[in-house]
Amino acid sequence: MKICSVYLSPRKDEMYLYVDKRDQLSKVPEALLEMFGTPKHIMDMPLKADRKLARVEADKVLAEIDEKGYYLQMPPPKEDYLLDLHKDRPETGVR
Repeated sequence: MKICSVYLSPRKDEMYLYVDKRDQLSKVPEALLEMFGTPKHIMDMPLKADRKLARVEADKVLAEIDEKGYYLQMPPPKEDYLLDLHKDRPETGVR
């Protein structure tokens, strides 16, 4: 079991960064932090390989934290139907 700190990106909806609470953000590359924006701490949680998470397997998060020092959870892909909502809009005017 590992205690993880979870951070939310202010720049990208639903992008999260998981790190070991003891290390905090010290192992996250500077370039990633620049792209991520100023991380907003949202919670600390105990994490075991068999714990249920919403969008990712806990064992994958733990493995990447052990290997790289962090796990970056990307936002889910946009649904295709959202791209077709305004396909009949006029070519001119406000977009």
